[in-house]
Amino acid sequence: MANTLENPQDSSSSSSSAPKLVLYSHWQSSCSWRVRFALNLKGLPYEYKAVNFAEGEQFTPEFEKLNPLRFVPILVDGDLVVSDSYAILLYLEEKYPQNALLPVDPWLKALNLQAASIVTSSIQPLHMLSVLKIIEEKVGPEERLPWAQYNIEKGFMALEKLLKDWSGKYATGDKIYMSKFPILSMIYESYETLPEFQASLPDRQPDAILVGVPPFGGLLVGTMH
Repeated sequence: MANTLENPQDSSSSSSSAPKLVLYSHWQSSCSWRVRFALNLKGLPYEYKAVNFAEGEQFTPEFEKLNPLRFVPILVDGDLVVSDSYAILLYLEEKYPQNALLPVDPWLKALNLQAASIVTSSIQPLHMLSVLKIIEEKVGPEERLPWAQYNIEKGFMALEKLLKDWSGKYATGDKIYMSKFPILSMIYESYETLPEFQASLPDRQPDAILVGVPPFGGLLVGTMH
């Protein structure tokens, strides 16, 4: 499935002209979600190519040429192919500097990169479906969910501590939240109001399957990076 998506704030884009950027994605992939959000924030139109993991499209020779690990997201920019969400975000920031994702200040930039690294290196890889499958096979099916919850909570705690002294609309606020992760809750609620974020939501993607699925697909799948 291929669909052309446009920046929600740019209604002047022509739907007849194919965008240069192509994103291989899956609606339940949280890694793909962060790339969709970044593309929207930068106002970059792109073609959405859904990868059907249920039918094993990631195992085709064509897909393996794009990413030998067989993960999404994958960004194709002309002749250049970039996989891994962290690498894609850094590439977009360098190649398309408009609407910068990172601050100019070195310390603030380092803080942003550290937070992103916690997500992509210390949270996401530990609850990928392939890892959960091994946990289920080697330890037991009852350990699958506790393992995922433990590693997600550990990462969230680290993010809370990292961001606790940072004051800004997308990090802290004056409102008191009845949450185990008040800073992360505030960040999410701030982003939730942005049209670029809303357009990137999993259940708004063309390959979304919503029958019997909780909002945002429940625990977003981790066969992606």
